Amino acid sequence: MKYVGIIPARFASSRFPGKPLTVIEGKTMIHRVYEQASKSKILSEVIVATDDERIVKEVNRFGGQVMMTSSAHKSGTDRCAELIEKEHSWDVVLNIQGDEPYIQPEQIDLLCNCFQSTAVQIATLIKQINSTEELFNVNTPKVIFNSNKEALYFSRTPIPYCRDQEKDHWLKSHTYYKHIGIYAYRSDVLKAISRLKPSSLELAESLEQLRWLENGYKVHVEITQLESIAIDSPEDLIKLFSAKK
Repeated sequence: MKYVGIIPARFASSRFPGKPLTVIEGKTMIHRVYEQASKSKILSEVIVATDDERIVKEVNRFGGQVMMTSSAHKSGTDRCAELIEKEHSWDVVLNIQGDEPYIQPEQIDLLCNCFQSTAVQIATLIKQINSTEELFNVNTPKVIFNSNKEALYFSRTPIPYCRDQEKDHWLKSHTYYKHIGIYAYRSDVLKAISRLKPSSLELAESLEQLRWLENGYKVHVEITQLESIAIDSPEDLIKLFSAKK
């Protein structure tokens, strides 16, 4: 099968304008993400998908592959879907977050390997939560799944609710998992889900993957032991630099 890694990148972020071009230890964020994704042993190619000429210029500068997409897209999934409408040779598409400069190629390959099973439509990664602060952080989506590693639900609140337990003891009573925001889809499935209208659960939680679950698609989850560092705001960048000192 042919796997492609697509890195959606937009300049006009409300929380962090110009984020892809932020310099981290001598390289722009989009450069670092591209380099890490290119280390994958399985991806056939890596492409940045953007709607901004400044990002196109930067990707061309470091020798990467980039394609322009519409500025009307509301999600990275939609940006990936536009590319596969233009290119039909990919079997599996990986949506690699453009704000994770230190994503590990092992995580990418772990996700690719999920598609050795013909039953997998969509796949994503999860990691065990080890701190109460992270468990109750609404910016960290949580997930529960069944014995077949199929997601049952994603939520910004801790799920399940540990009845009759103090919140400080929840992690001792149950194993919780957070969602790592990298997705992979079979090309035909990506085309189909990109045409779905926003669902009620998605609008309530502001999590697009709930749209897919509500419409009957299965999301396979694979557990990673590697941490993923997402830069959502300038404050996250400050924390990253502080952690490296």
